[in-house]
Formats: sequence, C-alpha cells, structure tokens
Amino acid sequence: MKIFNLILALIFLLFAAVQLNDAQDDVVFWVCVYGGVGIISLFGAFEKYHVLTIVLGLAVVVFELFRKFPTFAKWIGDGMPSIVEEMQASTPHVELVREYLGLGICFVVLVYHYIRFYKMRKSEPAFEE
Repeated sequence: MKIFNLILALIFLLFAAVQLNDAQDDVVFWVCVYGGVGIISLFGAFEKYHVLTIVLGLAVVVFELFRKFPTFAKWIGDGMPSIVEEMQASTPHVELVREYLGLGICFVVLVYHYIRFYKMRKSEPAFEE
C-alpha cells in the first residue's frame, strides 16, 4: 500500500502543479484540493492520517460536486458531447465537466483514505492500564 499511496501522492501533486499554469481565477481552489489530496496520500503512505483533514477534504469536495451537478446533468442530457477533443475549453460545459470529474476522482481517493484510516484504527489494540 505504501507504493500505491506514494503514486497517488505524486499524481495529485502533479495535478496541483499543472493548475498553477491555469489563467482562471479558481487556481487557488484547485491547487488546494489537488495538493491536499496529494498530501493526504503522502501521509497515508506512512500510515499517518489526520481524520479531520480527510473529513474537511470530503466536505469541500462533496459541496462542490453538488454545486456543479446541474451542469454535469445537463451535459449528460445533451448526449455527452466530447470533452477531450482539444485542451482548451472552447465551451463552458467542457471546463465544468472536467472539473466535476476531477472532483469525483478526489472524492474516491478521499473515501479510500477514510476507509483505510478507519480499518487501521479498528485493528489497533485497545489501551489497557
């Protein structure tokens, strides 16, 4: 699991670094989200979790998923036009759908870390005096 978590950390920290080149006004948000998931994954590689950080990350991601869901649903209703034909987001739905999918990936990874934390906590021996 250590290698898997290190790979996750590297991927998400690279995602955060790529966001620095983005000219939009939400660069800080995406660097924090991707960087946060990367750092949680890095600490997870060494089995050092801070559950409040994971829960805060989940809260932010879930809030944004709900906020962006109408655009995602509209994209599905429109027949899911391609979002990968070009790197530049030529239409608004392209950028919003890509963001939604990125949030979905963050959600899955944060849930994985929360479950892993919970299993680690349950397997710890009970404290006895």
